[in-house]
Amino acid sequence: MSGTSEGPRPAAGTHTHSAGPSVTECDVLWPPAGHGPGSEPHGYRAAFRAATLPMAVVDREGLVVAANDALGALLGSSPAALTAQSAADLLDLAADGRTWHAYREVLHGRRARFRCTRRLKHPDGRALWAEVTVVPMPEPEAEPDVRPGTGRVLLSVADISDRRELQKRLRHLQMHDPVTRLPNRALFFERLSAVLETPPDQDDRLAPGRGRIGLCYLDLDGFKAVNDTMGHRIGDQLLEAVAGRLTECAAQDGPHDQDGPHRPGPHLVARLGGDEFAILVEDSSGTQQLTDLARRVLAALQKPFDLGGRRLSVSASIGVVERPMAGTSATGLMQAADTTLYWAKADGKARWTVFDPERNAHRMTRQTLSSHLRPAVERGEFTIEYQPLVGMADGVVRGVEALVRWNHPQFGMLSPNRFVAIAEEDGSIVQLGRWVLRSACRQARRWQLDHPSEPPLFISVNVAVRQVWDSDLVTDVAEILAETGLDPGLLQLELTESAVMGSAGRPLQALQSLSDMGVRIAIDDFGTGYSNLAYLSRLPVSVLKLDGSFVRGFRYDDGSHASPADETIVEAMVHLAHRLGLTVTAECVETAGQAERLRSIGCDTGQGWLYSRAVAPERIAELIGRRKLTV
Repeated sequence: MSGTSEGPRPAAGTHTHSAGPSVTECDVLWPPAGHGPGSEPHGYRAAFRAATLPMAVVDREGLVVAANDALGALLGSSPAALTAQSAADLLDLAADGRTWHAYREVLHGRRARFRCTRRLKHPDGRALWAEVTVVPMPEPEAEPDVRPGTGRVLLSVADISDRRELQKRLRHLQMHDPVTRLPNRALFFERLSAVLETPPDQDDRLAPGRGRIGLCYLDLDGFKAVNDTMGHRIGDQLLEAVAGRLTECAAQDGPHDQDGPHRPGPHLVARLGGDEFAILVEDSSGTQQLTDLARRVLAALQKPFDLGGRRLSVSASIGVVERPMAGTSATGLMQAADTTLYWAKADGKARWTVFDPERNAHRMTRQTLSSHLRPAVERGEFTIEYQPLVGMADGVVRGVEALVRWNHPQFGMLSPNRFVAIAEEDGSIVQLGRWVLRSACRQARRWQLDHPSEPPLFISVNVAVRQVWDSDLVTDVAEILAETGLDPGLLQLELTESAVMGSAGRPLQALQSLSDMGVRIAIDDFGTGYSNLAYLSRLPVSVLKLDGSFVRGFRYDDGSHASPADETIVEAMVHLAHRLGLTVTAECVETAGQAERLRSIGCDTGQGWLYSRAVAPERIAELIGRRKLTV
């Protein structure tokens, strides 16, 4: 016999083992000697038996046909005892559907190669990682009746435990901070994403604390000063000591239920970079658990640190976020935590602050408005309304104040207190202020031309201090007056008291130049800022506008809410202003009683709802015809 036995071939799935010497366990692998050019069957057989790489020949049914000594040693069995056993059972290839399917594809000739990694148990009891490779074997030429792709496969098993251990060590170095030995930013986000992407099962959704997540995001207050004054070596020691205390706090808290399917053990503490740390709380029981943890962290960090003979005290600001995992993304959670940490610092540091959706909505609205401000001017989204300035003695309209409004496509009509401060912060107030000034002067000139027989109204425009610093206000005013044809004496510019008081250098020069041009300068909200009266004699001011808080303290029509102190202060300021040659305008006049009292103490003009709210230009045109307002 030449590598085959006489008689019919065994049916698929059955195996016979001849006791005679004509067929050995390796005869099935290669054709007999001399069959085909260059054949070296005995060399192949010897190499198979002696190979240090564990190998086996497996038939199309997945049963071991032959195994070498190395595979027997790996699995703690003799090669002969492995024959006819399922290779998938021996090497755990059916543990998951994907691996099992790929393995079967190779067995049936529909895939050229398969490789997977499996964790096996060595006969000596230790665990090892093995890389299993399965490839088809060439069909023996001695069996031409065997269909291609229905023969045997060669299975090899490589021990990759050392490689896996090296990879594990390298990953640990890659995913941990070298200073504190805590998980770093990469590992934190990997863990956070994995938690959020794993949906809770039905039991988790029903159990208290399941399906929620919490985060304490903290930053050391004044850490840069430690690095700058004591050096980075002390700074690193401080970070290491802080990491130890954070880990202790997290371990004291721990998960409430360690028997469930979720990971037991303390919360994840990570250093995200610099002096920023995070404590991730899985399966949070609610905000109270997070705030208790934050409180313990603050208390732990406030205890002095002894570092190399130095005694240091630090504090931290902590942003606390707690919410359901459903609908939460890693990016969204970190954005909320970062915002809340910023609030904690802005509120005074050395504290924890809980995320507030309403406060965040206000912040988001503010950011949206800031990003839309400059394009809004170009798109013409701003309008101006005008509020009359009325002579207190005769009720005649002397002028109007221009009040800008923003007709926002999303938020509707916005008053100045919603966006002017934002415009001052980002500098867009210069562009917006120039547009308001030009539009108001053009409107004032139009009223003058439309009513030539009536005394012209002066126009009062608010100017931000940043317009004085960041633009050539004098040039802008001169060009706009020349462009519109408005007389400089009909323009009044209002600046807040805090912006005017203490002015020196460029602001003072600008105000003086505007005054020399004939433009009137008014101090808005007088009495609420520095109230340094000495500056009134040195600044080119023409008008004081008393803040409405004083007027509100005046006697109402029914005699209630009277404030004698406010009346005395207003009377003194009016008399002082008149002695200095200034006129006085009272803001927020709402009742006839207030108007009468202001009139009696000599206030020159007033504005407020008693006379008119801010209205469209067309309404002001109607007032010019009759001029006198009845109240």
